[in-house]
Amino acid sequence: MSNLDFEKTATRVSVLSIAGNAALSLFKLLAGVLAHSGAMISDAVHSASDVLSSFIVIIGVKLSVRAPDKEHPYGHERFECVAAIVLAVVLAVTGLLIGYRALGSIEERGSQPVPGLLALIAAAVSIVVKEAMYWYTRFYAKRLNSSSLMASAWDHRSDALSSVGALVGIAGARMGHPVMEPIASLVICLFILKAAYDIFRDAMGKMVDRAADAETEKRLADCVLSDAEVRGIDSLQTRTFGSRLYVDLEIRLDGALSLYEAHAIAERVHDRIERDFPDVKHIMVHVNPDEQR
Repeated sequence: MSNLDFEKTATRVSVLSIAGNAALSLFKLLAGVLAHSGAMISDAVHSASDVLSSFIVIIGVKLSVRAPDKEHPYGHERFECVAAIVLAVVLAVTGLLIGYRALGSIEERGSQPVPGLLALIAAAVSIVVKEAMYWYTRFYAKRLNSSSLMASAWDHRSDALSSVGALVGIAGARMGHPVMEPIASLVICLFILKAAYDIFRDAMGKMVDRAADAETEKRLADCVLSDAEVRGIDSLQTRTFGSRLYVDLEIRLDGALSLYEAHAIAERVHDRIERDFPDVKHIMVHVNPDEQR
């Protein structure tokens, strides 16, 4: 997929997320206010933060697909990781604010009003909508191998889980246990913080040249060794660069081959990897002589 197609698809998914989250956060805020539900208001704040997160994804994607330049000869893919890290920080701050408000409400549990039925309906609607948005965004995140879109998908999932907490808390409050509402908000806080941690850990892993997983490296090795002229692999190193992969490879060839023949085989191996592994951005193939006859 070209950078232009990547940008268009990621932007379209993010714009749909913005529209869905904006409508959902407004609906949940109104439901929370009208039905006197603190848990639903907390859930609405979470959905509103997702709107900001989607804008961060769009900015990160637009920066990541820029062509290499003199100052960034290897490209700008890591801007996607930067966007994911910013998204994680925004999520963490949102979660901590919700948790702080919930703890204050628990201390004042005697004055909490019983939430209305509208809040319960809003929580149920939110669970269905956010879970659908999670699977939609996750599908394109995997298709594009986009860390920022995957972060956005898990943001949707955390919102769906927080709505489950809100649903339980509101139902408990309506059954005569008002303290269940702020406890639900506290659970929402924990879900948000867990999602922020997972997003941050994944993005940081891609920022520090983490190697590809063992399965990918095995598939790379099998691809290289499928060439009948390759006698072995002396070294295979990989590193992630944003959502792309760099490969440094040393192959062993017949030492009696001419320079032109060895170069042609190395080019063939290079082209096969590019064809079979679209996520690989750059491959360096070094040839070592094998003196065995």
